[in-house]
Amino acid sequence: MSERNKATRTPTGDTAPGDPASDADIGESSGSGATSDPLVGAAAVTRVFGIRHHGPGSARSLRHALEEFRPDAILIEGPADADPLVGFVAADTMAPPVALLAYVPDSPARAAFWPFAVFSPEWQAMRYGVEHAVPVRFCDLPATNVLAADDDARGGGSDPLAALASAAGYDDAERWWDAVVESVPDSAAFEAIIEAMAALREDAPHSAAGTTTPTTTPTTDAPPRLGAPAPVDTDVPGQVSVLPVDVPDADKKHSATTGFEPAAAADRPDAAIAPLIVDHHTLVREAHMRQVMRQVLKGGAKRLAVVCGAWHAPALVEPLGPAAPDMRLLKGLPKTKAALTWVPWTHSRLAAGSGYGAGVTSPGWYHHLFTETERPVARWLTKVAGVLRSHDLPVSSAHIIEAVRLADTLAALRGRPLPGLSEVTEAVRAVMCGGDETVLRLVIDELVVGETLGGVPDDTPTVPLAADLRARCKTLRLKQEALARTVDLDLRKQRDVERSHLLHRLRLLGIGWGTPTTGEVRSTGTFRETWTLRWEPEFEVRIVEAAVWGTTLRTAAETKILDTASRDDVTVTALADALEMALLADLGGATEGLIRRLEAAAALDHDVTHLLGAFPGLTRTLRYGDVRGTDTKALAHVADGLLVRICAGLPGAVTGLDTDAAQALRTQIDAAHTAISTRDDEHSSTEWLATLQRIADRDDVHGAIAGRAVRLLCDAERIDDADSARRLAAALSIGNTPAAKAAWIDGFLGGRGLLLVHDRELLRRIDEWLRELNEDQFVATLPLLRRTFGSFESGERRAISQALRDTGTAPATTHGTTEVDPVRGELALRAATAILGAAG
Repeated sequence: MSERNKATRTPTGDTAPGDPASDADIGESSGSGATSDPLVGAAAVTRVFGIRHHGPGSARSLRHALEEFRPDAILIEGPADADPLVGFVAADTMAPPVALLAYVPDSPARAAFWPFAVFSPEWQAMRYGVEHAVPVRFCDLPATNVLAADDDARGGGSDPLAALASAAGYDDAERWWDAVVESVPDSAAFEAIIEAMAALREDAPHSAAGTTTPTTTPTTDAPPRLGAPAPVDTDVPGQVSVLPVDVPDADKKHSATTGFEPAAAADRPDAAIAPLIVDHHTLVREAHMRQVMRQVLKGGAKRLAVVCGAWHAPALVEPLGPAAPDMRLLKGLPKTKAALTWVPWTHSRLAAGSGYGAGVTSPGWYHHLFTETERPVARWLTKVAGVLRSHDLPVSSAHIIEAVRLADTLAALRGRPLPGLSEVTEAVRAVMCGGDETVLRLVIDELVVGETLGGVPDDTPTVPLAADLRARCKTLRLKQEALARTVDLDLRKQRDVERSHLLHRLRLLGIGWGTPTTGEVRSTGTFRETWTLRWEPEFEVRIVEAAVWGTTLRTAAETKILDTASRDDVTVTALADALEMALLADLGGATEGLIRRLEAAAALDHDVTHLLGAFPGLTRTLRYGDVRGTDTKALAHVADGLLVRICAGLPGAVTGLDTDAAQALRTQIDAAHTAISTRDDEHSSTEWLATLQRIADRDDVHGAIAGRAVRLLCDAERIDDADSARRLAAALSIGNTPAAKAAWIDGFLGGRGLLLVHDRELLRRIDEWLRELNEDQFVATLPLLRRTFGSFESGERRAISQALRDTGTAPATTHGTTEVDPVRGELALRAATAILGAAG
């Protein structure tokens, strides 16, 4: 028998605790307890180990206890339908932290995680089982029940560890547990833990439906209502898994996501005095655990070890009592289909600050305590020095020595056998950080919490899409890492092009492993991309969700993007963005359909702003063929059609706009102008500049747009400096309001401060206009002027000030006669004649 088969074989066949046949057999044979079964005999011994999830002291003590007890069967608190996955623990490529993932195949958003670290007692129990060929099973409610249950019946209450800490005189339950258990591993501590929890449970009221009413009495026949995950919302702050469990309610003793008790709630001042509740969900879980125990004992186990949360331990010690009440509790539990697998996890997701109910405050510190048994404090402070040096902070060997001495002294003063995290942190703050909390935060984030990503074997059960992602990552040498790292891709290299395709496809599927960013290497070409890569455990569920679109990343991305484009409410801008993403991701099977859909949508859309929003993206895609080998010929026809409609409709769309609408349209005009200039097509440039000329020649256009049109035409050399100066003088003439003048200047300058530095005549004209404003006019135009000049770089503003000092405030002397505009003069004469005629 292989090692994996030995580790996962079930002592009692295929029947499960919830099956009527097995429950009836247990009920008939168990009588008043498990020892009454003749198959078990009087020699059967059961040891219950009440542990704290993710506690290195508990893990080390449990390992010693298992070595002493030498069980022939081990039960672990966890989903009972995950038993076949225990064998993967023996794989060389299985590296914690990892998590059991359970999800509903037809609705992957309903999912739950059961995380484990190397310092988790449950993980050490599984390792002991596979190393000694001892059968290991999970005994908690199956994931099929957890994922099918409702979420409105779980009870509240306090953390039992907080109550014990308060009784011991500690105001911080985390520090109490660290002092009593974590720093002094002892296999004999389990009996004391069970006794303490039993005393707490005696005084804790029982709830039939998870309420917190102290007067409620146990009702074993009440219909069970289990806590279950709510619909997925991965943007909820503090969420450890895609299955949030009422994140704001931090007082719950367990999480439907994990089934684990929470860490000590040191940040809750009322944690020690809040009532402890044995809710109905807890009773149902414990009934299932006892049923599994009876089943294993009936199967012939003589030395059974049960590893569970300390809060449950008193309910699982012998005698187990009759099976009938437990059967009634478990009868009729809701069920759904569930698939289970192993997925990588991270230390930061084990932290209580992430919202994980059973989280610890310092997973990185706990990992260090468990893996470094020789001089852990000195080795830890050496790691701290390495972190600080990596941030260019001066830390010497003398700092480490003094920090070790201070930590030992603090532990001696507090009567502790070894320095704990609080003593070590105080030593780091005082000696290495000089009291700087910002520097200390670096140590806490990178070491105390840490960011280590686990790994799972390649043959772990998974959906085909996840298998395709693994294969592509291996081929392209992309490593999934928890820490963010920056990758520069040179799109002239085939491997980097394929990496770009992969990351863009993942983004289309909602898996944000890579985020486009600005690289340190400055480049204006299209041959370079920079990504920030950071793998999150939640992506495993998103991969399962995305599997409905296809079995490979390419087919899934193509199917999803075409499905999005086929919706009736999709806009032209959204279609253009989708087409751009399809080309970036090399989705050749989707581009033709997207182009047809875009043409049809653009033909029916009469809003010029929609067309302007779509045009820059289309024009950008025309450049990708140069470096990606993408055929973009079909896009040229679509882009040309859009430009024709834009040029025809834009002159009519610029009239009657308020300031906000004019500013928004100006931004779109800028983007379209940049796109056309980048495309470098003579026909397109000619048509576009002709449209801008018509806008600039009109008098009924908002100043922000008219000024920008003049500026763009001047840059394109369609109008000369003299013409632009004449237009500026007309805009600043007495016939316009100060606000209109300021808007025209804002449109004309538009963040280009150097223009005023080099064009002294333009600077003089604007300076004259500002000096001629009275106080009321200046106050009215000040907000817009501040926005205009505030957009300039600080160096540009200094250069403008210097230019004003050099030029002086006196008006420059003009030479020659003033130029007369006969057209405007004729209009003025006609108006004056009409007025005089009416008066006479």
